Amino acid sequence: MSPRSAMKEIGWLFVNAVQGLLLAVWTVVCCVIVVLVMPFGRELPLRVPRLWSRALLWLGGIRLRVEYEAEIDWSQPHVFVMNHQSMVDIPVACLAIPVPIRFVAKRVLAFVPFVGWYMKAVGMVFVDRSKSAQAIASMQKAGELLRQGASIIAFPEGTRSPDGRILPFKKGAFMVALQTGTPIVPIAIHGARECLPPKSFRPRPGTVRVKVGAPVPTDGLSVSDRDELVARVRNTILRMNRELGGPGGDERQHVAPRGDRVRARTPQGAARTA
Repeated sequence: MSPRSAMKEIGWLFVNAVQGLLLAVWTVVCCVIVVLVMPFGRELPLRVPRLWSRALLWLGGIRLRVEYEAEIDWSQPHVFVMNHQSMVDIPVACLAIPVPIRFVAKRVLAFVPFVGWYMKAVGMVFVDRSKSAQAIASMQKAGELLRQGASIIAFPEGTRSPDGRILPFKKGAFMVALQTGTPIVPIAIHGARECLPPKSFRPRPGTVRVKVGAPVPTDGLSVSDRDELVARVRNTILRMNRELGGPGGDERQHVAPRGDRVRARTPQGAARTA
């Protein structure tokens, strides 16, 4: 590494340290706000993530561009499904969707300091896919939230792919939508991976682009229509992702195989385990 590159790297390490410190302080402040507004109902705490998310993107020098392909009745419950690129996806979703949402998230997030405590306090849905009974109970909770008029968001890939291409989708969110007759809104994201790569906690300035598709109705559909519904929604997300400049994904397999591990394909077709 040249002296100039070394100095640049040291500079970025300092910037990232300051970013991390400010984000930690702001996260604590937001948690205090949640505690203060909690006695006034659960809707107010669900609006705090938008404040937290704006600061997070600003601190990282990350710009957000959102495009809506159709009018959406935000007063009605929806199941939002979004491809997964980075931890930045969470604040991006909070800002792209202008109403309070509850995430369907991996159970491990429940143990993240402050963030996990907040998620548990406001009734987010945690899923442990290694335990089928617990996963079923989590989906039942998601269904109850929808019946109560709340909206949920899920990342149906279940993980991030090694090359950024969109993986096959797990079926849980689609089953809940079918069982409750709730419309599904496909969302595509591109650019988050470059701003905060997987396994990295060092954000880089950049632009994240999002497309929010038209709601896909589920009224009149049954469980037997599940795979066709998954394919329709995933094809929409693949198309929007490519329009944003992303790589899309394999169109030969829309539904993830049973089990917690999925197979991802590189552009050359070589299989990898994600």
